Amino acid sequence: MKRILSICFLLFFSGILFCSAQNKATSQPVFLLKGKVVNAADYSPISKVNIEITGKGYTTTNNAGEFVIEARIGDELVVRSDDFKTVYYIIKDQQKITVEVEKVENEAAPISTRSRSANKDFFRVYIDSANYFLKKDAKRSIEYVTKALESVTGKNPTNLQNAVAFETLGDINLQWQLPDLALSNYKQSVNFSPNINTRIKLAKAYMRNGNYQESIQEYKNLLKADLTPYQQVEAYEGLGDNYKATNDAVKSVFNYQKGLDIANQKKISPKITDLNSKIGEAYAKGGAIEEAQTYFENSLTLSKSENKKRAVEEKNKVADFYNQKRDFDREIELRQETLDEIQSMDAEESEDDINSPLTPQRQNYKIANAYVAQDKYQEAIPFLEKSIAEADKKEDLVVQKDATRKLSEIYRDIGDYGKAAESYERYVEVVDELYIKKEQELSQATRFSKEIALRQNRITSLENERKLNESRYKLAFENQELIEKNNKIQKWIIGSLIVIALLLLFTAYTQRKNVQQQKFANNLLALKSLRTQMNPHFIFNALNSVNSFIASNDERAANKYLSEFSQLMRSVLENSEEDFIPLSKEIELLELYVKLEHFRFKDKFDYEVTVDESINVDDFVIPPMLLQPYVENAVWHGLRYKEDKGMLKINFQQKDKETVIITIEDDGIGRKKSKELKTENQKKQKSKGMGNIQKRISILNEMYKDKVDVIVEDAFENEAGTLVRLTLKKD
Repeated sequence: MKRILSICFLLFFSGILFCSAQNKATSQPVFLLKGKVVNAADYSPISKVNIEITGKGYTTTNNAGEFVIEARIGDELVVRSDDFKTVYYIIKDQQKITVEVEKVENEAAPISTRSRSANKDFFRVYIDSANYFLKKDAKRSIEYVTKALESVTGKNPTNLQNAVAFETLGDINLQWQLPDLALSNYKQSVNFSPNINTRIKLAKAYMRNGNYQESIQEYKNLLKADLTPYQQVEAYEGLGDNYKATNDAVKSVFNYQKGLDIANQKKISPKITDLNSKIGEAYAKGGAIEEAQTYFENSLTLSKSENKKRAVEEKNKVADFYNQKRDFDREIELRQETLDEIQSMDAEESEDDINSPLTPQRQNYKIANAYVAQDKYQEAIPFLEKSIAEADKKEDLVVQKDATRKLSEIYRDIGDYGKAAESYERYVEVVDELYIKKEQELSQATRFSKEIALRQNRITSLENERKLNESRYKLAFENQELIEKNNKIQKWIIGSLIVIALLLLFTAYTQRKNVQQQKFANNLLALKSLRTQMNPHFIFNALNSVNSFIASNDERAANKYLSEFSQLMRSVLENSEEDFIPLSKEIELLELYVKLEHFRFKDKFDYEVTVDESINVDDFVIPPMLLQPYVENAVWHGLRYKEDKGMLKINFQQKDKETVIITIEDDGIGRKKSKELKTENQKKQKSKGMGNIQKRISILNEMYKDKVDVIVEDAFENEAGTLVRLTLKKD
């Protein structure tokens, strides 16, 4: 009994401490803080300065440099502009304040490097390497940018090279959460070459650094330039992001909508999804819940057509909206779907960052919170336990802390004080661990920022290297006579090497050409061999048909069949030496062949041959006897075994000026059933006709660059029938 009372007292006391800590920050009254920002040099007012109370309010100075903002004593005031260093001020009283700042001039000095005998292409190689390591290793990425500038042949890199180098530095710093450094890099890049995409990145960096007014102005200036539709969408989206960050929901929605209109008009699918989602967020932030729900439903539907990760992100975002709307059942449903999809994602798609909301521990925690909001404590407990286990496995101390505390509170509310105390003790342990970890992270972040800044200083020091190299060049001119003598020898050597290299290149070219010619000749021989194999195969099958008529004592039918057969043989033999024949001849040959097969199997199938009137059949050529084996397979292996009368359709359809689609479709028994009907002897024997066709197509495509493409598939879902789709290109 004493143990239970002590636990209750402990929980009661910890609750009081927690409440007092929560209320301490809000105990101070809110008042309107008035202030002014002036230039320290001449006390002139500075307009459009970003004024922000950390995590609370935002405003800007007017033309007189004055501002008014809601604040409490103890709040941190941040005064930020592109023209001076950011000022941080702790509010001590309600008196009007004057902030004096010193303006700085930002000049981009051209970066020069020492001359070296490297190829100019090394600059691009190093920049590509920097981009490769951009998300993996910031230090190594910056080293490659430095090497890129050092590799430039001559005294100075070009403006374009400097612009690319500094843009890459900006990308690195923005990726690693150093927007102040990224701002400086992008501005230098734009000074060298005012590229539109770099200016868009500069505007984004302004916003990431909290310089909202500068970002807004940059986006507005961009909209006056000649932008592509995608860039226009990015500019309006950026304006919407800035206005949303400064709590101006009306302007935020207005700009998002303009971007969405362009994205819809130009069918920029990813941006359509993003902007629907952002409009939903803006409406939700402004309290327009019904409008927000409409756009969130749009974004949720659109995201399903994109990659799985994007769809999961959107589901999580919409689930947050339903939480705000207090529609907890719908929130839980979406989070369950999100959780299932996160667990089914591939390793490359899954989110490794523990701060991301797309982790199992965070989703389980949010599902538990939704149940708690409905007073369904028993349903919440399993999800909190899963969240704690997953967070412990992935060392996510933040979620582990919150979930452990929440679990302790639930056990307390349902009267299980033993488990409540146990969970609370674990909560205290996790808080201690988290505190130590945060201290380490802050220390590491400080060291990281310093190291990045030092590595970038290497790039600015290249200018000093340039001056030193100029003095070396003067000394080099004094030895010009000696250099000229050496040059003559070098020219003779280089000339000899060039001649040798040209001879080697000519020899290699000749050998390569001979190899190609020999390969082409071999392919021609192979095609001819396959054609000669096709003719006996075809004649053998046709003679089988004649034999069947004779065996049935139907001499008239046999004579008629032989007459038609002789006409077909004449056409086959006439074309047997040709690599290609006009499509019109192949159609005539095919119609004659189908007529013969139908003559024998009248009671088994009917047929129709349709040719698109828009096809100029004499403009297209096709290897002779290419289609006949597919028709033969349709009749002999599909339609012949069908119990009722079947249908054979042969269609020639023009896809475009350069392509004809030929389809051979039957509603016979299908490939699977035909295979089952084969005898053991037939199974051991491979189809001679189809094998030859596949070899011919393979050789033809190798020689004439994918001239013929064939797809054979089941015609119907029940595996009955066969559909052959052959694509024939003109050239």
